[in-house]
Amino acid sequence: LTGSGRAFSAGADLKEMTAEGQPAGARPLRTPIREEVWKPIIGAIDGYALAGGMQTSARCDFRVATEKSRFGMPEPLRSLTPINTMDTMEMGFVPLGEAMWIILSGEHLTAQRAYEIGFVQAIVPDREALWVEAKRRAEVLKLCAPLAVQALKRGVHLHMNPPTPPEGKLLLDHLKDLNADLQAKVSNSEDRLEGPKAFAEKRAPNWKGR
Repeated sequence: LTGSGRAFSAGADLKEMTAEGQPAGARPLRTPIREEVWKPIIGAIDGYALAGGMQTSARCDFRVATEKSRFGMPEPLRSLTPINTMDTMEMGFVPLGEAMWIILSGEHLTAQRAYEIGFVQAIVPDREALWVEAKRRAEVLKLCAPLAVQALKRGVHLHMNPPTPPEGKLLLDHLKDLNADLQAKVSNSEDRLEGPKAFAEKRAPNWKGR
């Protein structure tokens, strides 16, 4: 997932927001990346990833950025409140203090700082190198069984934002139940037999996604 021009995404149009007279805050961000897309998403960021742009990049599974890229949540500088679209739960993969600073201060982060706190997984010098690194990571992911990757991604996100279990049920047991359908799909798939067979025959597996 990437942007064009000088930014990955600079967020909502504040002039449009003023014209529409939206008093409560930013318009809700509609990015189904996390909730509905179970294949891995690589964010290829070149330039500004601000406000909604940073929210979108946070919903990717990995982030690769050019050295010139900048991140930030400037909403509090404009009396906007992106809570529930970008809160500490959404930023759960960086330390709490860093997440709070990003959300409350409105200050921009350099790509280097974003890398230091774990928000970005790789920094590259320019856009050409960005595509090389993003494609390299995609090729690594393609070595894995697709059904297993989907099940693992879903399981990770359920653990990051766990639903409330029914009364009398332990959370871990509830999560196991929620993951059971995909887990069974992996266990009963052709790929489940292909993986060990390819290892024994010392060859690359031929994944079919079924």
